[in-house]
Amino acid sequence: MIRSLVLGAAVCAVLAGCTDSQNRIEYDGEFFRAKISKVDRQRDVFTVTVRDPGKSLTGARLAAHHEAVRHCIESYGTSDVKWNIDPLDEEAQLPIIDGRLVYQGRCPQAQRI
Repeated sequence: MIRSLVLGAAVCAVLAGCTDSQNRIEYDGEFFRAKISKVDRQRDVFTVTVRDPGKSLTGARLAAHHEAVRHCIESYGTSDVKWNIDPLDEEAQLPIIDGRLVYQGRCPQAQRI
């Protein structure tokens, strides 16, 4: 009985560890950490920072875009983002600061969720 409980707990622990890695999204064959930060305590104005853009500039730009859209959907119920520099614009200069890709954007002032 105790052996079954220990085995069951071990299986749950292994599966819990797998779940996190399965939820990660791959962009251009790479995984990126993207982080949203409010600007001047305004929830609608934000910066999105992506680490290690050198792994794939295309992937890093896509990760930034995805994180911003997710933020606007969760906060305001819309996928619209007004960018200072659009990460999907391949012609735009990449805003790389201290080895990180940094974009600034704003969610339209739709109804807040």
